[in-house]
Amino acid sequence: MAANFDTLTAAQIAAGVAAGDFTAREVTQASLDAIAAREDAVQAFLQVSPELALATADRIDADRAAGKPLPPLAGVPLAIKDNMNLVGTRTTCASRMLGNYESVYTATCVQRMLDAGCVPVGKANMDEFAFGSSTESSAFHPTNNPWDTDRIPGGSSGGSAAAVAAGEVPLALGSDTGGSIRQPAALCGVVGLKPTYGAVSRYGVVAFGSSLDQVGPFGRTVEDVALAMNALVGAGRDPYDGTSQDCAVDFCEHLNDSIEGRRVGIIPAFMEAEGLTPEVRAAVEGAAKQLEVQGAQLVEVDLPHLDAAIAAYYVIGPAEAFSNLARFDGIRYGYQEPDCPNLDTQSSLSRAHGFGAEAKRRQLLGAYLLSSGVYDKYYYAAQKARTLITADYAAAYEKCDVILMPSSPRTAWKHGEISDPTQMYLSDLYTISINIAGNGGVSVPLGLGAESHLPVAAQLVGPAFKDRTLLMFARALERGFADAATGAPALTVAPDFAGKGGELA
Repeated sequence: MAANFDTLTAAQIAAGVAAGDFTAREVTQASLDAIAAREDAVQAFLQVSPELALATADRIDADRAAGKPLPPLAGVPLAIKDNMNLVGTRTTCASRMLGNYESVYTATCVQRMLDAGCVPVGKANMDEFAFGSSTESSAFHPTNNPWDTDRIPGGSSGGSAAAVAAGEVPLALGSDTGGSIRQPAALCGVVGLKPTYGAVSRYGVVAFGSSLDQVGPFGRTVEDVALAMNALVGAGRDPYDGTSQDCAVDFCEHLNDSIEGRRVGIIPAFMEAEGLTPEVRAAVEGAAKQLEVQGAQLVEVDLPHLDAAIAAYYVIGPAEAFSNLARFDGIRYGYQEPDCPNLDTQSSLSRAHGFGAEAKRRQLLGAYLLSSGVYDKYYYAAQKARTLITADYAAAYEKCDVILMPSSPRTAWKHGEISDPTQMYLSDLYTISINIAGNGGVSVPLGLGAESHLPVAAQLVGPAFKDRTLLMFARALERGFADAATGAPALTVAPDFAGKGGELA
């Protein structure tokens, strides 16, 4: 009996390919068919790579036919955020500046997913150079939220989150500088993990804020995200990334362990913060009760310097962005303004016309913050605040195993509804401090909000390099909100897209 591949998790697809229930080519073609049927409405991708995907699938099928052991994610379609290099594709960062840039090497994180058997079906849309929280600043087109296509999917990894939520792929890679995995995961109703800084190699990922960026996976289930983490960190430290750490563990080993007797931290001030909507607060309170039902102990913790997190982030982030994006000058590569009389004019006009408004805004702010007489006042103060916030988290984790908080203060808003950049920045209220401290965080869907009928989620954050424990709590939360009859997660594929294209015999 025919079924749609979007009913299967990544774990089920890999098991089915290994057992011969279907071939990697059949799964890949089903994913490509689903993208063709759904993409006009979702616009999650900047580039679809059918030839590359099918060639990869054929190699997997040939290995199985030859009796070779298959890797753990063999045949699983994968979307890749377009700031990660992959030979055979463009890496544009959703910017006119890199609109025609062809990848000359493959990012370590992407290569490790390919080594685990994933099939790269395309590059996902994003906010330009990852500057944004809505995927509206892409130079090419916005992405729509599959739960309501009049609304944004979040950002900057909105294309990756939307591709999973629309059932186009079961797994996707994103990057998170201030919430760019967890916030779109929350708004699209999928699982999204920002691992501890240094856990996943950043080699081959176009940098925004080098001390803040971290690559992580989106998936339909916590188990799928755990399998992706096994692939991303299993080979150990990457010698090409000086910040990479050896933290290889089996993220599935204790995934279904009981949380009885474990401690979950609650920050009362966070639950009363301005801008937090009643339906999101109710959902997170429900998550706390569910963890308590499973035997966890709720304890109050305090992060006294958390008010400084957004201010510190919007000093450190733009300063690092200004340094990182200085290389895009229209001379060596990238958009090049024609008919310029000299290199100085060419560089100036190429940058003026190659970057969008938000990219310019953040670079100008970064240039100012690093200028003489300003650096000590703002940048140095932001780094001091970073130290205090990191110490606050360390003190909190002496009292608890993980901390529970919202992922986003509200559900997805309509395209164009927020035009003030500073208001847009506040959408990352609950995610930014984790990047400042370098800890891990995961967003888990809890169902639909009572008022908006859009996805709501809770975020769990944990100590550095305790991401396996984090996923154990995330699985407990997922288990608590699962369908009682079927065991299915609280949210699966958005109903307007489920089953549209992608039949799998």
